[in-house]
Amino acid sequence: MIESVYAETSIFSYLTARPSRDLISAARQQITVQWWDTNREKYRIYASNLVVAEASQGDELRAQVRVESIRSIPLLEITQECARLAEKIIRDSPMPEKARDDALHAAVASFHSIDFLLTWNCRHLANAHVVPKVRAVVESEGFKFPQICTPEELMEDLK
Repeated sequence: MIESVYAETSIFSYLTARPSRDLISAARQQITVQWWDTNREKYRIYASNLVVAEASQGDELRAQVRVESIRSIPLLEITQECARLAEKIIRDSPMPEKARDDALHAAVASFHSIDFLLTWNCRHLANAHVVPKVRAVVESEGFKFPQICTPEELMEDLK
């Protein structure tokens, strides 16, 4: 069975950004494009209306490019249960109030039993100090917690 990936907004930001002069950002852009071009067909890719809303913010031209990159991807429904789970994540884990949308990304992926949450957000999502505590909250509510990873970690061929 083909595994599923919830692509969080940072993936589309790096995928469609103008080339960066910052070395870390440039590397993330290159890795994201490489993953998108060589690995995405191996997975069922999903996003959500939250990803679309976040991608729509900022510079109008860049936002259009980001949103266009999402257009063909199925969107997972953000249910009341997702919102409730996100509230519990904020309340019972180290994820701060300002990361409410990040909690909702984790909740949506969990609610829909997604295998991987793909992100470059290493502050609130792909963070070794945060993940175990968020996982405990999600699993205590009876949901499957996705493996949170970057595109580099989800590459099958690192050549």
